[in-house]
Amino acid sequence: MDVYECLNTRLTIREFKPDRVPIDVTTKILQAGRGAPSSRNRQPWHFVVITDSDMLKEIGAIAESGPFIAGAPMAIAVFMRDAERLDLDAGRAIQQMEIMAWSLGLGTCFVGFSDPKAELQVKQMLGVPMDFDLITVLPFGYRLDSVRGRNRKRKPMSAIAHMGRFGYPYLAR
Repeated sequence: MDVYECLNTRLTIREFKPDRVPIDVTTKILQAGRGAPSSRNRQPWHFVVITDSDMLKEIGAIAESGPFIAGAPMAIAVFMRDAERLDLDAGRAIQQMEIMAWSLGLGTCFVGFSDPKAELQVKQMLGVPMDFDLITVLPFGYRLDSVRGRNRKRKPMSAIAHMGRFGYPYLAR
C-alpha cells in the first residue's frame, strides 16, 4: 500500500481478529514510532509492548474509553518523560505507528486515560516509574474483513483550505 492510499483509507479500529501479531510486524510498528521527529531530537518516548491476554483484559477493564483493549492480541503503551512538547512529540510517534500498522493490515484506536487512578494502575502493572506520563495504550490487531469498504466522511477541501489569505478558497490545479 502506498503512503497516499494508507493515509486516505486509515480508520479507527476497535474490533480485531484474534490472530497473534508477529514479532517482526510489532518491530516495524515500533521502528515507525522510534523514527518520528521530536522537539530538539530528544525522542522522549518509551514504548511498552503488551501481549499477555490477562494484562490486556485488566487494562481494558480500567480504561474508561477503551474496554476494547481486552479483545486485542497486542497493545503498545506510550509513555513520555521530560518532554518539552509532550502532545506534539507523542502525537508524531503515535501517528507513525498507526500508519505503519494500517499499511500492514492492522488497526488501532487511541485510548486516553483521564482518571489518575487508572493511569497509576497501568504504570504499576507495567513497572513504569511514576515520573513518566502515560499518553495512551494503543491496542493493535488485524482488521476484520467487514472493515474493508467503509468510507470516512471528510469535510470538502473548500471548507478547510484557503489560498494566500483566510477566506480565499484553495483551488486545486
